[in-house]
Amino acid sequence: MQKDYGFGFPVDISTHGYEIDRLINLVHIFMAILFIGWFVFFVYALFRFRARPGHKPATQTPHFKLPTYLEIAVALTEAMLLVVFSIPLWYHIKKDFPPKERSLEVRIVAEQFAWNIHYAGRDGVFGRTDPKLMNASNPLGLDPSDPAGRDDITTINQLHVPVGQPVIAHLTSKDVIHSFAIPVMRVKQDVIPGQSIPVWFEAKRAGNFEIACAQLCGLGHYRMRGYLIVDEKDAFDAWMDGEAAKRVA
Repeated sequence: MQKDYGFGFPVDISTHGYEIDRLINLVHIFMAILFIGWFVFFVYALFRFRARPGHKPATQTPHFKLPTYLEIAVALTEAMLLVVFSIPLWYHIKKDFPPKERSLEVRIVAEQFAWNIHYAGRDGVFGRTDPKLMNASNPLGLDPSDPAGRDDITTINQLHVPVGQPVIAHLTSKDVIHSFAIPVMRVKQDVIPGQSIPVWFEAKRAGNFEIACAQLCGLGHYRMRGYLIVDEKDAFDAWMDGEAAKRVA
C-alpha cells in the first residue's frame, strides 16, 4: 500500500496525471507570487504608516493607479488559468474518453459508508438491479432472476483494475453526496444520488493504493476508505476467474 506521500504530490500512476500536476503547479506559482506581493505590501504599510513623533496623518486619502492595475493583472491571470489551462485540460480529458470496446467498465455505488463495486463479468453485460432487492447480503440489489447477472462480480471497497487498460467507472450513490477520489490517478468526482456519472482513468503501473471519499458524508465518513489494486493483465484475469468461480459455487 502506498502510504508515504511526503510533502509533495502523491505518486502519479495515471496516463493523464502529469497534465493535472502541471496545472496545480501553475496555480501554486501564481498563489505564491500573490502571497509574497501582498506580504511585501503589508510590511511596507506597517513601516510607512507607523505612528511616530512629529508625524501627522493625512486627512485626505491619496489615490494611486497602481493598485487598480495590479487588481486588473490578478483578474487577467485568473482568467488565463481558467480559459487557457483549466478548460482545455477538462475538454482534453473528456474528448479522449475511451471507447467501451477496449475499456473495463465498472459500476461503483457509494453508500454510508462503503464503496460497492460491480463488474459485468465475462459476458460484458451488467445484470439488472432493483433497489427493492438491496439488503446486507445484496448491497447492489442484483436481480437473481436475470441471466445477465449470473456471472457478475461484486466487491466492497476493493477495486481491481488491469495495467494499461482504460477503466470507465459509472458512479452513483444510494443515499447522500459522496466524492470518489483516487489521488494516485488524479481522479475526483462527486457522486450524486439519482445520477450515473462516468469517469475514466488508466493506470501506468501495478500496485496497491487508496480510494477516499473527499466529501463529508456523515458521522462515519472516516470509514469511507477503499482500495485500488492495479494488477498486471494476467493477474487481473486470474482474479476475475477466481471471483467468477465463487459465483458458480
